[in-house]
Amino acid sequence: MGGREGEKGGITVTWENLEAIVRKGKNRKLILQGLTGYAQPGKLLAVMGPSGSGKSTLLDALAGRLSSNIQQSGKILINGKKQALAYGTSGYVTQDDAMLSALTAGETLYYSAQLQFPKSMSIAEKKRQADITLKEMGLQDAINTRVGGYGSKGLSGGQKRRLSICIEMLTRPRLLFLDEPTSGLDSTASYYVMSRIASLRVRDGIQRTIVASIHQPSSQVFELFDDLCLLSSGETVYFGPASEANQNTEEGFESEKAIGILVNSYKASEMKSQVQSEVTNISELDLGIIKNRRIHAPFLTQCMVLIKRSSLQLYRDISNYWLRLVVFVAISISLGSVFYHIGSSNESIQVRGSLIAFLMPVVTFMTLVSGFSPLIEEIKVFERERMNGHYGITAFLIGNILSPIPYMLMISLISGVIVCYLSGLHKGLEQYLYFASILFFTMMWVESLMMVVGSIFTNFVIGVIVAGGVQGLTILTAGFFRLPDDLPNPLWKYPGYYISFLTYAFQGSFKNEFEGLTFVWYQDGGTITVSGRDFLTNTWHVQIGHSKWVDLAIMFGMIVVYRVLFLVIIKVKEQSKPTIN
Repeated sequence: MGGREGEKGGITVTWENLEAIVRKGKNRKLILQGLTGYAQPGKLLAVMGPSGSGKSTLLDALAGRLSSNIQQSGKILINGKKQALAYGTSGYVTQDDAMLSALTAGETLYYSAQLQFPKSMSIAEKKRQADITLKEMGLQDAINTRVGGYGSKGLSGGQKRRLSICIEMLTRPRLLFLDEPTSGLDSTASYYVMSRIASLRVRDGIQRTIVASIHQPSSQVFELFDDLCLLSSGETVYFGPASEANQNTEEGFESEKAIGILVNSYKASEMKSQVQSEVTNISELDLGIIKNRRIHAPFLTQCMVLIKRSSLQLYRDISNYWLRLVVFVAISISLGSVFYHIGSSNESIQVRGSLIAFLMPVVTFMTLVSGFSPLIEEIKVFERERMNGHYGITAFLIGNILSPIPYMLMISLISGVIVCYLSGLHKGLEQYLYFASILFFTMMWVESLMMVVGSIFTNFVIGVIVAGGVQGLTILTAGFFRLPDDLPNPLWKYPGYYISFLTYAFQGSFKNEFEGLTFVWYQDGGTITVSGRDFLTNTWHVQIGHSKWVDLAIMFGMIVVYRVLFLVIIKVKEQSKPTIN
């Protein structure tokens, strides 16, 4: 069996009688069954097997990422001891290449370097380390190529996979996990990616432990493996040098009977005894405690980097805020044309209300449709980086809140001035700024709602349906299409009316528009003057016991509540823990 390179500063991982049981309600399913094995420095261990054999589960168990509904038993030791991996000693490359599509390969890695390296390291040195890592993975010619994504050209699948590896290799971790690194790649790209991975086993004086799950590798890729762990239905079929795995083993998955024979054959083999003996010997060695290898970037630095990175993504992604601006301007011009100079007659009262009641839902749905997909992309990047310890939830939340503010302000101010001028709404600087603030806060609320929904549903279609349904209910219970006193109890008025964001958007907008105005009614050959305030109270049942600024404050408070709810959901949903302290 292999040597004990852990004595030279590497990381040796052993697992013994490892089992994992997934719980789904009252049902339980054994997905890992008594696995024993090891991964050593300077070697590439490939975890192979058919779909559903437990490859990814084994990787997650070794990396400390098992979800909370999976019960784990058995021993996992790091350098012969039960200890957590210190920050910076390990990296985990997931199947999904979650990266911001509008950034180039170089920018993606430069920003990651600023997040991962300490403040004491200069910007120039961080950039140099990023350039070295890109060159190691053969991406130096793609440094100025955008990552790309749906509907936009960019890096190839193999290049994206190598860039994902670059991100986790920046800090030179001594232990690297890769989940299906060749998934979705053709044979040529698969070999190139795996050859680059294999080259990392010994680099810069570091003997690196590499564990990769892989499905159906080509013969060329297979030759790159040092050790092989072959699984079927959560049981070990083979563990040992990859070069000694015979072809019959790989061909034995055609029937359950054949699988059973292979499993029983391994259990009774000398190979299994040797593996158990090696695991025992490693456990008895004093290979040292894994100490913290690097310092986190300061919290303020993390926030600033995330704001800059997100702002650059938003600036380049024309399908998000720029397209939204064009659509909002077009809608504002159309709305202003339809409601052109509505005047101050009694007919204008309902017209003003209809304008506001139409505009607010349009703002919510336009923000949802155009913004949900980019937000999902950003949340996926956040989840990957958080799991690898690059930064925490609070830093992400601050960056996500602040970076889109300039764009939402621009949309609100431009749309507001077009609608107010063309339609002839209540003139005055205060009224205009308040109207624009309502538009801004409404977009902020939708962004917050999308974050809550996106933290639960990362599927675009499902997320849009759920968020759209919530928005529909807020419109229904906002007190315009059905007056507050006419809403049925208990559900629709209490609590529906009072927790609807658009309740306060409507009320604030109505107060802003009608207070201070008078309307002329023609009746029985004469005229009657009605104040806007009286109309709000008597006809639309608007609560005028508090000012429009209170409504704005309530809207702001609800935005804060939704952001906090996102944070809580992430914490509660945190079904796994990073491999670092």
